[in-house]
Amino acid sequence: MRQIVIDTETTGLDPQQGHRVIEFAALELVDRRVTGRTVHFRVDPEREIDFAATEVHGMTWEDLKSKPKFRDVAAEFIDFARGAEWIIHNAPFDVGFLDAELERAGVPSCSELYAGLIDTLALAREMYPGKRNGLDALCERFGIDNSHRSIHGALLDAQLLAEAYLAMTRGQESLTIDMADPSVSSILHEAQGSEAPSAGPLPVAVVEPTAEELEAHRGYLAALAKETRGRCVWLQLEPLADAIAA
Repeated sequence: MRQIVIDTETTGLDPQQGHRVIEFAALELVDRRVTGRTVHFRVDPEREIDFAATEVHGMTWEDLKSKPKFRDVAAEFIDFARGAEWIIHNAPFDVGFLDAELERAGVPSCSELYAGLIDTLALAREMYPGKRNGLDALCERFGIDNSHRSIHGALLDAQLLAEAYLAMTRGQESLTIDMADPSVSSILHEAQGSEAPSAGPLPVAVVEPTAEELEAHRGYLAALAKETRGRCVWLQLEPLADAIAA
């Protein structure tokens, strides 16, 4: 699955009042792994920036007058973002601004570009009702180092949000490995001190857990289920496993 984490900085709070995007960034995840591919632009908003907004991201119009206009870089953003699932913190805000900019540029809207949309603020509020769920709060909750975030910046915030999203949804990743992968096979046989066979199944060593290990594992799954509000996949599959074992 291909996902991109998006963040924007703006001249103010409402695109309907003529406020514009001044910076935007998108960071790629493939199969829940950060690939290192990004797009990141600062753009000339063609208007003044509210003082309150400058206090948040530290940029003024003078800083941006030499930058390209959004319409000049829209195609590169579209090529990068099209067909992916988008992950945004407080998605209505960023999507509203991006839609306004895309409309000015005469190109497809956000809903025509993304394959799906995840609002991590809505997700966090569902998982942690009544708690602070801003990006800084999520970083604190999951032990993500945001000490270098003295002001907001689109690329830095996208990087932090990617870590927070993966932490919030950590029970969803696949824990399977491809046993036909030669590198995996060679590692297994090297550990067993034998050469890899030319054909046939790999030997499987079964190690039964102790009662203490089973109890510790159960405690971990219970904590994970509580943290993810009942979304622990292993507990959901337990009845099926019991049925197969029977």
